[in-house]
Amino acid sequence: MSITLALLIITGLISYRGLSDRKIVEALKHHPYSEHKNKEYYRLLSSGFVHGSMQHLLINGFVLYMFGTHIESFFKTIFGDVLGVGMFLLLYLTSIIISDLPTHFKYKDNYNYAAVGASGATSAIVLIYCMLDPWAWFLYPPAPAIVVGLGYIGYSIWADKSNKRDGIGHSAHLYGAVYGIIFIAISKIEVLGYFFARLMEGPSAPPFLGG
Repeated sequence: MSITLALLIITGLISYRGLSDRKIVEALKHHPYSEHKNKEYYRLLSSGFVHGSMQHLLINGFVLYMFGTHIESFFKTIFGDVLGVGMFLLLYLTSIIISDLPTHFKYKDNYNYAAVGASGATSAIVLIYCMLDPWAWFLYPPAPAIVVGLGYIGYSIWADKSNKRDGIGHSAHLYGAVYGIIFIAISKIEVLGYFFARLMEGPSAPPFLGG
């Protein structure tokens, strides 16, 4: 079983239980006040395994499955089977934590703020995909990956700065996406050269990750 599928199953089971038992969500959610006052720092990670609704769970699960399998396969190719799985798992788990840190510091004295979901991790995975296959065509929105990636970051910056209140954790999306780029660049600096080379090839570049 791939680590992507294992993460999908674990997240799905915990989230599904949480949808019918709010005590699970309350115990695991990202709650800066509890993290700061009660030192419940585990929430920075556990929050990525619960979701606020079935739609939220299905969207993150779909993104994880569609893009995670490609990125996990790529990690195995460049790091080897064992280390590759470890690096992919490290990326996924640390992305959840890193994407929660900005709101942890911003709302550590606000009892009413809380967040759930694996969006920070899935954002990191999608942005790495966009780097590896910049001309892959997305069906939604209908545009090449490089445009989707830049648009995603740009919109997340705007929505975060404007404090857009739409129930979406734009801060987690933004910092997860940026962290994904930094993670792969530090782990394998050659990826940056590869990205620019493929970018210069233009839309005629052959698909790399089954895009």
